[in-house]
Amino acid sequence: MALTETSTRFDPASLADPALHERGGAAEILARLRREAPVCWAQRPDGTGFWVLSCYREVAEVLRDPRTYSSEQGMALDANPAAVDGARHKMLIVTDPPRHAKIRMLVKAAFTPRTAARLERTMRRTVRAVLDQAFRDGGCDLVRLAARLPVSVICDLLGVPETDWDFMLDRTQTAFGAASDTDPLARAQAHADILGYYASLITQRRREPADDLVSALARGMVDGVPLTDEEVFLNCDGLVSGGNETTRHAVVGGILALIDHPGQWRLMREDNDVLRTAIPEILRWSSPAMHAKRTPLRDVDLGGHHIRAGQPVTVWMPSANRDAAVFPRPDSFELTRTPNRHVTFGVGEHYCLGAALAQSELTVFFSEFAARVAEAERAGPVSLLPSSLIQGYRSAPAVLHASR
Repeated sequence: MALTETSTRFDPASLADPALHERGGAAEILARLRREAPVCWAQRPDGTGFWVLSCYREVAEVLRDPRTYSSEQGMALDANPAAVDGARHKMLIVTDPPRHAKIRMLVKAAFTPRTAARLERTMRRTVRAVLDQAFRDGGCDLVRLAARLPVSVICDLLGVPETDWDFMLDRTQTAFGAASDTDPLARAQAHADILGYYASLITQRRREPADDLVSALARGMVDGVPLTDEEVFLNCDGLVSGGNETTRHAVVGGILALIDHPGQWRLMREDNDVLRTAIPEILRWSSPAMHAKRTPLRDVDLGGHHIRAGQPVTVWMPSANRDAAVFPRPDSFELTRTPNRHVTFGVGEHYCLGAALAQSELTVFFSEFAARVAEAERAGPVSLLPSSLIQGYRSAPAVLHASR
């Protein structure tokens, strides 16, 4: 389907521009594309381009077919080619089947019932601590409040001693923060610090295994061959970056949605059982992962268009999560929504490995939030991230009033 004349000013190629997302302008473009051009070629000024998929059906079709739509050429627009080349076949997100499944199984094996119980204790202790701090301070930035939870949980999962969690919080916020104006040298130094830290931890765990993910990967083998230190580090790196961003921005987006929908806030406070459906709705509504890129390995026909092998294909998860063909009243925040087949974590073989962990974090956070916060209110304008990869927040000032 072609765009109408009135919609040509909505340039699909601008979806790759971080500044568009900082202005909050992507939603309008994606809504127009859902209506008029669910599969659309976005031509860039330099003559290159990429396909934009904005509706649920085509997004799910691409994500479910990794043998046609490869991740090994990078999973994001404008990714560093050298970094992609270095991580290919080693890091889960840029590895295709069958090796992808074999590495994935090593990571999944570390999620034992004992580990899950330990992580839940960490989650609850962390959430109570950050809420106590917010009550004492009289106000908070929700982005900073939400940051400690995923970092603490990922550190605990990987085997980082609690004495180093503050260090890792500082380093991960600098290295993986999605703001495009972060000092590149500071970002590179933070990433180098994390690399050095995990290099030491990997060496230690090869000598003295413990009940953590680094130990599981350090002892892991694929096709009878042990993972290299680089492979272990890259997959730890992926978990740190992915787990940190998704959970943090889902927490912030969920709190803001509850503030803006007082009826839903009352429902959560009065009925703790609503969390079962509330967490999927918060994930659908916030949709922190903005897009994923795939590269077709052969010519394909999709949504009435012929896509040539090698042409970048981008799927836009927040847009798929607002598709009225799948979600009745998609622009309504409804904690009791069911079914809720959101694609916030993707679908298919590349379904987010940390999805269950993220859902547990959100369940613990919002159960504590509903029990301990009587009222929440905005305390200033929200600032969005300049990022086409992560839909999230620079800052979100708020005041939280404790229950008596």
